[in-house]
Formats: sequence, structure tokens, C-alpha cells
Amino acid sequence: MPLYNVVTQVLAEETTLPEIGVRELKAHASEIVRKVHDERVRYTITRRGKPVGLILPLVEEPPGENAGDAAWERFWKTVDELAEGWPPDVDTAQVVSDMRR
Repeated sequence: MPLYNVVTQVLAEETTLPEIGVRELKAHASEIVRKVHDERVRYTITRRGKPVGLILPLVEEPPGENAGDAAWERFWKTVDELAEGWPPDVDTAQVVSDMRR
């Protein structure tokens, strides 16, 4: 089952996460990972008192028969939106070539 991480959801739900320093993380990694897994605890990792990262539990993606279909629908919708605004006299190969220069 695929997993994904929802950082924006976490930041919207909670603005203050418990902080854990790098040394404490190193000394108690197994215990911390267990809490993240079992209790869904989220941590802000700090180095010298400054936030440097997050430890978040992964959220399981709801299984679906056609789980990939929604992603393809969004992809093709984006393609259509780009095509609507694309100037007719501009060749995409030329644009890519110009960007590489």
C-alpha cells in the first residue's frame, strides 16, 4: 500500500510540535520512532536550538481500485490548461532549446 506524507496538513493542524535535539534523537531513536508509529507523535528536530526538520508519521493512502486515475486526470487537466494559453506560433521544441542555452 503506497504511503505519503502530508506536511501541509500537519502545519495547518498544529503550529507547535514538541522539539527534540539531535543528541536526544540519536540517544533515543528507537523510542522516538516507536512513539511516532504507535502514538502518532510529531517532532521538530533542532540543532543548537534551531529547527532543522520534522519527524512525522506517514499517512496511509486510502486504497482504491483506480488510485492512479485521479493523478492522471489532474495531469491531463494541466496539459489542457497549458494548451489553451499556448501561443499557436510557438514551437515547444524551440522553447526547450532556448531554455537550454
